[in-house]
Amino acid sequence: MMLEFHYMASMPADPDLKRLAWRAHHRGTKEADLLIGGFFDAHHESWGAEERTSFEAMLDEQDVDIMAWAHGVCEPPPRFSGPMIEAMRKLDYIRIVP
Repeated sequence: MMLEFHYMASMPADPDLKRLAWRAHHRGTKEADLLIGGFFDAHHESWGAEERTSFEAMLDEQDVDIMAWAHGVCEPPPRFSGPMIEAMRKLDYIRIVP
C-alpha cells in the first residue's frame, strides 16, 4: 500500500491566513513552495498581528532572496532580521519524504 503525501497542510479558516497560506505555497518553484510554505505551516498559528504583517511583507520579496536568507547565504535587510529569520534558518519545518 502506498501512502499519499500532501506537501501542503489544509487551508486555515481565517481569510487573511488563507491568503497568506496561498501566497506562501504558490511561489513559482517547488523548492520555494516547500521552504516558504512549510515555514508558514509550522509557525503561523503562533503569530500575532506583527508577525503576520512581517511575513506578508516578506512574501513581496524575491524567492531567491528569501531562500538565501533562510540558508544563511546572505543577511536579510534590517526590516526582516530577527526571530522570524532565525526560525526560518533552522529549516526544521521542511518535511523530508523517503
